Amino acid sequence: MPGSLGPDFGGSVSAYLGAQDSKTLLRFITCGSVDDGKSTLIGRLLYDSKLIFEDQLATLENDSRKHGATGEDMDFALLVDGLEAEREQGITIDVAYRFFATDKRKFIVADTPGHEEYTRNTATGASTADLAVVLIDARKGVLQQTRRHSHIVSLLGIRSIVLAVNKIDLVDYDQAVFDSIVAGYIEFAEQLGFDEVRAIPMSARYGDNVSSRSAAMPWYQGPALIEHLETVAIADPVLDQPFRMPVQLVVRPDPDFRGFAGQIASGTVTVGDEVVVAKTGKSSRISAIVTADGNLESAREGQAVTLVLDDEVDVSRGNMLVAPDARPHVADQFQAHVIWFGEHALMPGRSYVLRTETDSTNATLTALKYSIDVNSLTHQASKQLEKNQIGVCNFATGSPLAFDAYRDNRTTGNFILVDRLTNATVGAGMIDHPLRRAGNVHWQSIDVTREARAGLKHQNPVVLWFTGLSGSGKSTIANLVEKRLHALGRHTVLLDGDNVRHGLNKDLGFTEADRVENIRRIAEVARLMTDAGLIVLVSFISPFRSERKLARDLMVPGEFIEIFVDTPIEECARRDPKGLYKKAFAGQLANFTGISSPYEEPETPELHLKTMGADPDSLALEIEDFLAKQGSRTNSKD
Repeated sequence: MPGSLGPDFGGSVSAYLGAQDSKTLLRFITCGSVDDGKSTLIGRLLYDSKLIFEDQLATLENDSRKHGATGEDMDFALLVDGLEAEREQGITIDVAYRFFATDKRKFIVADTPGHEEYTRNTATGASTADLAVVLIDARKGVLQQTRRHSHIVSLLGIRSIVLAVNKIDLVDYDQAVFDSIVAGYIEFAEQLGFDEVRAIPMSARYGDNVSSRSAAMPWYQGPALIEHLETVAIADPVLDQPFRMPVQLVVRPDPDFRGFAGQIASGTVTVGDEVVVAKTGKSSRISAIVTADGNLESAREGQAVTLVLDDEVDVSRGNMLVAPDARPHVADQFQAHVIWFGEHALMPGRSYVLRTETDSTNATLTALKYSIDVNSLTHQASKQLEKNQIGVCNFATGSPLAFDAYRDNRTTGNFILVDRLTNATVGAGMIDHPLRRAGNVHWQSIDVTREARAGLKHQNPVVLWFTGLSGSGKSTIANLVEKRLHALGRHTVLLDGDNVRHGLNKDLGFTEADRVENIRRIAEVARLMTDAGLIVLVSFISPFRSERKLARDLMVPGEFIEIFVDTPIEECARRDPKGLYKKAFAGQLANFTGISSPYEEPETPELHLKTMGADPDSLALEIEDFLAKQGSRTNSKD
């Protein structure tokens, strides 16, 4: 096989494997801007380390003729860009992990895309890396995506950087160009907290300073890339950190065995050690450490084990077994750095599903403290976080989480945000610290329950949530329904969008962020009113499905009834009871729903009222009949 790095091992397979096991492993990532040569560099490393078989080499030669961008030379990028779309477009889309080894060390390298739209893949690759190779095209210098990727790897805890000034052959191996790029990058990176930045001029295409030092640059006296990767120190702080094991599964194969399975996130544990359940503070001792290969006396970070405790303490998935003298934070409010991937902006008031290693809960962005300019690293006041932006945010969760600060433990300090409707991952977060108020606010026990309050009123509480365009007839129908219920002796309250904006929400405008907060507040008010035993009629445009789902999830199951008042926008504009459509069409009213701001129609409302050809009284009667057929939710309990 071609190449120069790989060992020419002539012994037995078992001896070879044994030699590999004794080597240290370095995980690193290649990142940088578009066309800086990340995939080409990895392909060159694989080629030089003899990890390309003859049939793969033949395929590479054929693919280079078909898809290559290097003329008659082999295009090493094609070894890594395996997707057909990557080959056709000449770009990297997905993260590609590759293994190679030298006589001194084993490596797992993640090749990540340079395009801004695939920023999430850079974060994925960096999350498990020990070192980052930041590539820069010598002709272009430090670009915005170079800075963004550097910021991301810094946030994700990488402290060792190789600044690979690539394509140095295209600037005639000019030292002045190299020195200028390095100086500019070092000035930018001073704020990122890197422990080491090793700058190397190279040509990945021709192998200059990749596997061996190049004679074309006598002015460079430092190591080649592979020399540096073989000798750079690998920090292993997780063994020195306190014991942490997020519980993934409670194992009960029979009545006599109860164990807690998971992967140890940090530290070590030994049979007989005391451990504490993070969320409850209950303590016990380890009576057995069970694995698929038999019981162990001790286990360390990275091992998947089942821990058996002396006592029958309450532990479930999402909790964490921890060292008694160094416990994690347990809180339902915290500050975090967030890398946002979603097509729709992250904004205060919107709710997401937050997932950690093993836990999952609803989470709401309570404050966007600032976004970070990736070029200057300055803090900027922002009302929302757009796709591929980075910001510092405060979150409130539906239930307490056990966590460490990300700087202290990368495994127990990270989370992802998932869109509640699409189930798409829209953000990655690194927790900074809990918020002090999270530890000072507790639920107060109240003796008079919501059931008791509803019983006194002889009714079951319910929320009738009317949604539709401005002018659709929501308020008219809601008002008629309340009159009918009032005549039946029911205790009701009607929350109308315009009326609420005169008081509770008078500080809010009509931007998307303000609309989100508008609905969040009114949903919380509606929930409090159902606790009081009331029948609550809510008449708001509430244009976004995610906020209507948030409102539904706040209520007791079965108590939220979504009523879509469906009127074509042409009819709403014809009615135009407040003259708003006229202003919107004239461009005098910004962010008007249905014109310059979207309205997301309900997909499965409990009631779909089509107003064309129907009078409001008949539609109100339809709602009353629905309530009766649904199980008399509003009927007397007597």
